[in-house]
Amino acid sequence: MQEIIVSTNEAGQRFDKLLAKYLNQAPKSFIYKMIRKKNIVLNGKKATGNEKLVVGDSVKLFLSDETIEKFSKTDIPHTKVELDIIYEDANVLMINKPVGMLSQKADAKDESLVEYIISYLMETKQITPEELRKFKPSICNRLDRNTSGLVVAGKSLAALQEMGRLFKERAMKKFYRCLVLGEVKEKQLIKGYLTKDEITNKVCILGREVQGSLPIETEYAPIWSNGKVTLLEVHLITGRTHQIRAHLASCGHPIIGDYKYGNREANEHYKSAYQLRSQLLHAYRLELPSLTGALTTISEKRFEAPLPALFEDILNSEYCER
Repeated sequence: MQEIIVSTNEAGQRFDKLLAKYLNQAPKSFIYKMIRKKNIVLNGKKATGNEKLVVGDSVKLFLSDETIEKFSKTDIPHTKVELDIIYEDANVLMINKPVGMLSQKADAKDESLVEYIISYLMETKQITPEELRKFKPSICNRLDRNTSGLVVAGKSLAALQEMGRLFKERAMKKFYRCLVLGEVKEKQLIKGYLTKDEITNKVCILGREVQGSLPIETEYAPIWSNGKVTLLEVHLITGRTHQIRAHLASCGHPIIGDYKYGNREANEHYKSAYQLRSQLLHAYRLELPSLTGALTTISEKRFEAPLPALFEDILNSEYCER
């Protein structure tokens, strides 16, 4: 027999959801059968599975250790990566993700920022393998592999849920820095519609709505230009796949280093001159609204992630005074 005492990271979810995480290799039919037969009970009583858990609830599994071990699997990453931590408290972790790092796994064999975060939390003894069976810290926003900058992770369930809601509802302001081809002289707010080709993982920007399209809004302002390229600050109002890259390219200002939507000739020049192999797009700043609960400590604050060294070197070489 094993007993789980519900903590703050498990509270608020349904009983069957917790069991599905704890016995993550077990078929749902097995879990519900064990509940019906009272081999798994909640607070000493028969349950249905849809009960909402609260802190202090007792979950008892009258199963052999061998059965529990068979149906439980905890993926513990072993690769250690030095994270560039911008901010950390008991609930939230903000990281400056480098170019080349996946935000989340694209394949089962991949290691991503999520795994590196878990490794960091285990190394610093902020989470145990046992706790990972019931709650897995994760990221709240994603960046493309070759986009650098701020990624927010939830260390607690409450923070993960609330930050996820803020991103989904666009309740915070997200700003990017990018170097684009051509001269941009004034601030612009551009709108359109975006469609995605799932096969090629490429998006198309349209001026009118069509079936399956999504509305997009992108605001940008020039910081500096030498007449050939412009450093922009981009306010991402909606957050669609490849939105900034494709939207700016559709306006005649593709991002330097972007081979999917950009200008190959310009990209080859920067590759030859600076060994640039990724787009110069960086998630630079987050501005948060008034917050309560698990996010009180970051209420109405702003966070910035410094530009990557190569990005800075290119700007300095282009005589960019910011």
